[in-house]
Amino acid sequence: MFAEMRRHDRQLTEEDARSIITQGIYGVLSMNGEYPYGVPLSYVYKDNSIYFHCALEGKKLVAIGKDNKASFCVVNEATPMKDAFSMRYDSAMAFGKIVEVDASEKLDILIVFIYKYAGNDDYITKGKEHALNMLQKTQVLKMDMEHISAKSRR
Repeated sequence: MFAEMRRHDRQLTEEDARSIITQGIYGVLSMNGEYPYGVPLSYVYKDNSIYFHCALEGKKLVAIGKDNKASFCVVNEATPMKDAFSMRYDSAMAFGKIVEVDASEKLDILIVFIYKYAGNDDYITKGKEHALNMLQKTQVLKMDMEHISAKSRR
């Protein structure tokens, strides 16, 4: 179902791909809609799933409503290699279907976001309060990964 990578010499292991996704700060979620739609966003990775949060309405949700298949790309360490007319990079691409998380999981995932992005004790308590206040205004989505690959030029 998923095509093989053309540049086998740059292909990384599945473990490397998961590491890139785990360490990444943001990625690009790409969906089908009337036109292809890609949006950069923050995310968290947990238990073979990638989680996103968003408003209760918008272009992303319209696209997912039409077709919940999506891809998610993370690029780490992109640096120009001027003498080689190329780039040094690590990247991972995941594919899966997006679903809304149930209410019992929603707050837990928002707190995972807080630990990833606010990470220091001064903000954890405030972040948890903020998550509780935003719970009814926030949608949390999850993409269960069906396929993942990664490549690198170092």
